[in-house]
Amino acid sequence: MTTVIAIANQKGGVGKTTTAINLAGALAEDGFRVLCVDMDPQANLTVGLGINLNTVDQSMADVLSDGRATLADVIVTTDTPGIDVAPAHIDLASTEGEMFTMLGRESVLRDALEETADRYDFVLIDCPPNLGLLTVNGLVASDSVIIPVQTQFYAMKGLNNLVKVINTIRLKLNRNLRILGLLPTFYDGRTNLARDMLDELRSVGDHHIFSSVVRQTVKLGEAPLVGRPVTSYAGDSVAARTYRELAREVIDRGQA
Repeated sequence: MTTVIAIANQKGGVGKTTTAINLAGALAEDGFRVLCVDMDPQANLTVGLGINLNTVDQSMADVLSDGRATLADVIVTTDTPGIDVAPAHIDLASTEGEMFTMLGRESVLRDALEETADRYDFVLIDCPPNLGLLTVNGLVASDSVIIPVQTQFYAMKGLNNLVKVINTIRLKLNRNLRILGLLPTFYDGRTNLARDMLDELRSVGDHHIFSSVVRQTVKLGEAPLVGRPVTSYAGDSVAARTYRELAREVIDRGQA
């Protein structure tokens, strides 16, 4: 069976794309076949996996907009063995507006995945930093969602809004959707604020908090510049070990 995971948070800069790329890298390293779906018009996932946007003829914009292309048509093989990507393009920004007049607009991505997903063990969907129709499509298409949460005050304030949206989608559009866990990101253990925010995150709500905590490291920032996951770029680094631990947690929780 294919496991489909959305990586979502309406706040930008919390590590969604970084998580998608490096979780994919860790899973691929374990021999899993992974498809990364870029639903963000900024296309950072696409670029971070080494794809030159100038060479992208068809993207998720074509898949989502009246079926101009199938998902299989747009998938590109990356230089990292085991990882393919369905690339994004700036056109996705206008595609979201076009989708509002479509029947079944919330489930376009889910329908597109039906013919292709079984080629992969995992599908990771990188959602844009908002709660619009592209994010809703990502959540409707998924079995579960990982929520990266920056260990800073403002990053945690919007968490309740996202949980409400997820609960609404579970109630009306995707009864199988569950929150796989909250992932602490950009953690700096030298500061009292980061430690306090991590403690608060662990004490608030009923959601699973991944024991893997993503710390700020130079290698994690450098890896996208060479278009590779940190597990491939700097395999012995702290960041690479963290994402391998996260991959193991994701697998274990998926089997639970």
